[in-house]
Amino acid sequence: MSDSTIKVILSETKKRIPKPEELEFGRVFTDHMFVMDFEDGKGWHRPRIIPYQPITLDPSAKILHYGQSVFEGLKAYSSKEDDILLFRPEKNMERLNRSNDRLCIPSIDEDFALKALKQLLEIDKEWIPKAEGTSLYIRPFIFSTEPYLGVAPSTSYTFMITLSPVGAYYKEGINPVKIAVETEFVRAVHGGTGYAKTGGNYAGSLKAQVNSEKKGYSQVLWLDGNEKKYIEEVGSMNVFFKINGEIVTPALNGSILDGITRDSIIQLLKHWGIKVTERKISFTEIYEAYHAGQLEEAFGTGTAAVISPIGEFGWKEEKLILNNGETGEVSKRLYDTLTGIQKGELEDPFGWRVTV
Repeated sequence: MSDSTIKVILSETKKRIPKPEELEFGRVFTDHMFVMDFEDGKGWHRPRIIPYQPITLDPSAKILHYGQSVFEGLKAYSSKEDDILLFRPEKNMERLNRSNDRLCIPSIDEDFALKALKQLLEIDKEWIPKAEGTSLYIRPFIFSTEPYLGVAPSTSYTFMITLSPVGAYYKEGINPVKIAVETEFVRAVHGGTGYAKTGGNYAGSLKAQVNSEKKGYSQVLWLDGNEKKYIEEVGSMNVFFKINGEIVTPALNGSILDGITRDSIIQLLKHWGIKVTERKISFTEIYEAYHAGQLEEAFGTGTAAVISPIGEFGWKEEKLILNNGETGEVSKRLYDTLTGIQKGELEDPFGWRVTV
C-alpha cells in the first residue's frame, strides 16, 4: 500500500432505508462505498469511502472486453446489543486473493481491506436490518480498468466494497427449493476457473439457469465438465446429501468453489459427532439412494442463503421428491445454529464471530 490513510467523504443526502418487508436480495444499496485504485508502479493507492454513485469507465477498459474481475460475498448482522457482527470475514479476503491470483489481478492487503470494511460498516451501520431472515450483504469486488484491447493482464484496477440490506436469497426462504440437474451445459472443468469467484463463471451459467426457471426450478445442480456424471455444486451454493445417516458432499477438486459456509457446516457437523465425508459422488448414486429409501435429506450452503433445503431434484424426465417437500431435521438444525452464531444469539465455540 502506497497510502494507508482512508479518506472519508460523507454523503450530503440520505437515502430512505427500506422496511424489512420491502427487502429483496441485492436491489437496494447503502449511502456509501469503499474504493481503492491500482496502477503498475504505484500499487494499491488512494483508499477512500465516498457516497454511493455510478462509476466512469473508458469504453476500452479491459473489464468490458475480457472480463478480468473477481468478487466476494459476506454479511454483517446487528446483535441485540446493537453490535455489528461479521462471520469469518478473514476467510473471504483470503479467498479473494486466491481468485486474484487465478485471474492475474494484484493481491490486496487482507488486513487493510478488513479495516476498510469495518470503517464502512461503522458509517452505514443504520442500514443493517434486524428482522428475522435479514442482514446486510457485503460485496467486495475488483475489476480491470486499463483502456487497452490487447489480450494481457490489465495494468490498472479498481477495488470496491458496496453494502446492500437484504432479505432471503430465495423467495422460498428456509423452505425447500427445487433444483434441476443440468445435463447439457457445464460450469467448470479441472484447470479452469471454477474455484475462483469470477464473473465469467456466473455469466456462463445463466443459460442453464434461465432454462431451469422456465421449468419451475430455482437453481441448477452442476455435474462435472468431463463426464457429466459427478456432482459439483448448485448455481449459488455448495451441496450436501444425507444418505443413511451420513452427510456426503463433493470433495474440492479445483472446479468447485471452496465455500466458507461449506467449511463451517463441515466443522459444525463434526463438532456434533455426525459423520461427514468429502468425496466424489455421482448423481446416479443419489438416484439409486433415493429409490432405495436411503436419501434422507439434501441441502445447499452459501453466504446468500446460508442453508437452503432441497425438496426436489429434476433429473431427465423424473422428479425426486425429498421429505415430502419439507425441511429436513439436519437442515433446520444447521440453519438455526449457524444463523444463531452469526447473529450473536448462540455460543460460538469456533471463534468465527467478529465484532466490529
